[in-house]
Amino acid sequence: MSTWSKITLWAAAGCLSTVIAGSAAVAAEITVVSTAGPMPEMMGALVPMFERESGHKVTIKFQGAPQTMKELKEGASIDLVIAGDDVIGDLVKNGGTVGGSSKIMLSRVGVAVRAGAPKPDIGSADAFKAALIGAKSVAYSQGASGQHFATVIARLGLVDTLKPKTIIVQGKPVGAAVAAGEAEIGVQQVAELLPVPGIDFVGPLPGDLQKIIVYAAAVPAKAKEPEAATALMQFLSSDAAVPVIKQKGMYPG
Repeated sequence: MSTWSKITLWAAAGCLSTVIAGSAAVAAEITVVSTAGPMPEMMGALVPMFERESGHKVTIKFQGAPQTMKELKEGASIDLVIAGDDVIGDLVKNGGTVGGSSKIMLSRVGVAVRAGAPKPDIGSADAFKAALIGAKSVAYSQGASGQHFATVIARLGLVDTLKPKTIIVQGKPVGAAVAAGEAEIGVQQVAELLPVPGIDFVGPLPGDLQKIIVYAAAVPAKAKEPEAATALMQFLSSDAAVPVIKQKGMYPG
């Protein structure tokens, strides 16, 4: 390992220790509820880092934001909520949090093809439109990226053109459908595409066809472990988390 690499690792460790200093005096069990999408992969890498340094234990569940909001209204004990910034913004606005919120990660929408297949030109809106027209099939999800891509299809005037060859993927990553040969082109969040074996990532949506999906976190007003949850929230937006966030295909908030 180079001297510079060692310095980088020491610096990251120092940042992490600073973020959670004082929070580990008493180990806590933190209950986190997060939207799915790229978050299982992302949190699967970040949570163990936080647990090792803080001594806290994190239990995390992934589900749709509407279900989470319903549970909070019913008095569920949740220490940290991770969701789209619009959802978290409403929670803060309605007085349902302790100490506001924090934008933790930014996600882009991208394109993938089956491993080894020719990569289409998606460098401009016109090129991407031509690629979609020329594709035998196009897959996307019903999540945040899929909802955005539906607006892109409409904007490009391709609703009727793509309708007979569109595959709405449910219950698995869009990339899995592409890897299995079920679709020629797949569109989903970059961080959801990158971990899938058997596909090649082509690139992000071009220009103003792109959408930045913002993920935020907040500590609910009825959290049982607000201090430990706040430490986790701070860690997720700290310098120590940045290398992992970027490696997984997202950007710090």
